Amino acid sequence: MQQRVSTWRRSSFCGAGGNNCVEVAATVGGVAVRESEVPGRVVVAEPAAFAALLDAIRAGRVGGPGG
Repeated sequence: MQQRVSTWRRSSFCGAGGNNCVEVAATVGGVAVRESEVPGRVVVAEPAAFAALLDAIRAGRVGGPGG
């Protein structure tokens, strides 16, 4: 199902013009997340779930790849 999104925003960790970035956008019912290398694969989360994910990342409870 296609989600209508606002403007995609890239992570500040993306670097200068790279194409391996996490991107987020607001949707009608939540937050859409995708990787810039595969823009057609989009995950949509409810705002509360996305906020909980961000809190867990900031608290160090979610590691990077393989962690």
